[in-house]
Amino acid sequence: MASSSSQQSEYVTLVSGDGFEFVIPRSTACISGTIRRMLEPSSRFSEAITGRCVLENISGIVLEKVCEYFCYNEKNKSQTNVPDMDIPPELCLEMLMAADYLDT
Repeated sequence: MASSSSQQSEYVTLVSGDGFEFVIPRSTACISGTIRRMLEPSSRFSEAITGRCVLENISGIVLEKVCEYFCYNEKNKSQTNVPDMDIPPELCLEMLMAADYLDT
């Protein structure tokens, strides 16, 4: 019963390595190729059943910014001349590493 309702849920939970949880729309999270593959119903990953993706190697502060980017991207995907998102310089390297890991 829980697996069928989780698969149909329009929201997923992303969990950082330090335990912070972010609930975002499934379509927004699937901007990431890695997360999309984790959540595919045909995959054998537990994330596809639970709708919960634990990203052990991403800190809470970085995952928060990643979720902000996913929402910013979703909101502005059909627009032109969109201003760059503000990313603090001290997070840039970690954001690049997270983007590579998440296939974003």
